[in-house]
Amino acid sequence: QVQLVESGGGLVQPGGSLRLSCAASGFTFSMYTMTWYRQAPGKERELVAAITLAGGITNYADSVKGRFTISRDNAKNTVYLQMNSLNAEDTAVYYCNARGSRPWQNYWGQGTEVTVSS
Repeated sequence: QVQLVESGGGLVQPGGSLRLSCAASGFTFSMYTMTWYRQAPGKERELVAAITLAGGITNYADSVKGRFTISRDNAKNTVYLQMNSLNAEDTAVYYCNARGSRPWQNYWGQGTEVTVSS
C-alpha cells in the first residue's frame, strides 16, 4: 500500500537547522511531484516547497525562500527538506505530499512536528 513516512522533526532553537525526510513506498516515486506542506496551530495548511519528477524545477513559499531547500533522491524514494535559519513562525506540523498525473494519485504522510523555540 501507499506510504509516506516523514521524519526529522523536533525541537530546535531559533536560528537552528533541521532536515526533514519523507520516505515513500507503494507507488512509482519518480513519477510524482513531491511537495512539503505545513500547518501551524490555528492556521490553514500551506505549501512550503515542491519539486518536480526529476528535480529540475523547485518552488518555494516566499516565507521560506533562501532558507529552505527541497531535494529528492529517486533511487531512495525519498524527498528532503533542509531547513535553515529557523524561526518561531516555522513552528508547524510538516506534511509530505505526492501527486501524480491522475486525480486519485494524491497521497499524504502523517506529518512530523517542528517546534522552534528557545
